[in-house]
Amino acid sequence: MKEKTDMRLRNFLIVVNDIERSRQFYHDLFGLNVLVDHDGNMILTEGLVLQDKVIWEKFTEREVISENNASELYFEESDIEDFAKKLEKLYPDTVYVNRLMEHDWGQKVIRFYDPDGNLIEVGTPF
Repeated sequence: MKEKTDMRLRNFLIVVNDIERSRQFYHDLFGLNVLVDHDGNMILTEGLVLQDKVIWEKFTEREVISENNASELYFEESDIEDFAKKLEKLYPDTVYVNRLMEHDWGQKVIRFYDPDGNLIEVGTPF
């Protein structure tokens, strides 16, 4: 007999140093907007939650390690060349893991860090 559950993934959280700067970054590049602002914890559209680093470190009693490459946010964009140009224009100091490239299977991707060292991949749809 299959057990019914109401559990589901609702959000994913990333830790940021400057929540307003991060809000602007995710709005500028991905069109995400604020749904809820709890002063240090901000929920954006598409389920992204921005958490203030000071608050997070207090909750967890652990240091946040920037650019740890343990996870990434993945977005899809059909006009990835235009996205790469927009990224370069709006955020010229972006740190890249790889600039726009094409995999053997034909998907184009770009990987970079947000201003707080959270890894982002943008790829063309499969």
